[in-house]
Amino acid sequence: MKDTSSLPALPDRLSSNPRSRFYVEEIFEHDIGIRLNDKERNNVEEYCISEGWIKIPSPKALDRRGQPLLITLKGKVEAFYS
Repeated sequence: MKDTSSLPALPDRLSSNPRSRFYVEEIFEHDIGIRLNDKERNNVEEYCISEGWIKIPSPKALDRRGQPLLITLKGKVEAFYS
């Protein structure tokens, strides 16, 4: 088990998109895990623990800039260092 005391605290809301205001670069220097309803997810683009949702990319649909559309899934969200 890794020592998580020296790692930065995980925020309530985090995005993996560098253009987002919820992007925090120093957190992505470490491996992060996300659980939604006790099931570990590996394709999460953004999450919010207090509001209970995650956003994952759509497998086929793209927006006008060619980026995948994000689908919102709701439930109990847990973020952790893996």
